[in-house]
Amino acid sequence: MKKPVILITGSTDGIGKATALEAARQGADVVIHGRSPERVASTQDEILDATGVDAHGVVANLGSLEAVRAMAEQIHEEIPNLNVLINNAGVISKTRRLSYDGYELTFAVNHLAPFLLTNLLLPLLRTNPPARVVTVSSVVHHGAGIEFENLMGEEEFDGYAAYEQSKLANVLFTTELARRESGSGVTAICMHPGVISTKLLHEYFGGGAPTIEGARNILTPTLDPRYADFNGRYFTDGRPAEPDSAAADREVSLRLWEESLRLCGLS
Repeated sequence: MKKPVILITGSTDGIGKATALEAARQGADVVIHGRSPERVASTQDEILDATGVDAHGVVANLGSLEAVRAMAEQIHEEIPNLNVLINNAGVISKTRRLSYDGYELTFAVNHLAPFLLTNLLLPLLRTNPPARVVTVSSVVHHGAGIEFENLMGEEEFDGYAAYEQSKLANVLFTTELARRESGSGVTAICMHPGVISTKLLHEYFGGGAPTIEGARNILTPTLDPRYADFNGRYFTDGRPAEPDSAAADREVSLRLWEESLRLCGLS
């Protein structure tokens, strides 16, 4: 891969921030994303002080599809050589909350936002091959399902189940994207980065490995040339692994893709 130019969503905290710092240490140009202008700026300063890399910064609330569209436009204008997108940002909520667009927040931020952002940035990524779309999923996708009749948790809501569903959606999105982008110069992969000590993990559990371990587990399959041809593959702890069998259900992945297009207002 040519010099990596990497946009990492949710990179002012947790695994995302550690990934940005480690990518900069490895010589990549980094684009920081967060909801807060102040936290984006402070993360840029921290990366500059630690690595000498002058990271770019973008601000957007991924709970708003309009904000995702605006961020994509900004990236097109300001980062024309982008060749790696890491969809890292994620949320989990014990209570049912809605996004700015009226969608269940976990599904909106964890699936619809990266689905829309990726589709809007694909024309740019295709012009900078070999390019990568890397989506951070989780081992909790195993045993989950996509409840199309209760996608937004209106009939029944469980925060952890909503998170599981969103992480399965990440895997299904990756497998379908890989099929559609085959031969385009864009490789799509997804992964479980490990059980890492983050605020998201502590919402339901505790403990976890240091964030630098999660960062390395993300960057290894992202940047290692050994995995250049692993289109559509799933990784666990930085190594190729098998996702849940539900990830191979083409009927579900197609239905999810079409529903996501509709919800995001894409043709």
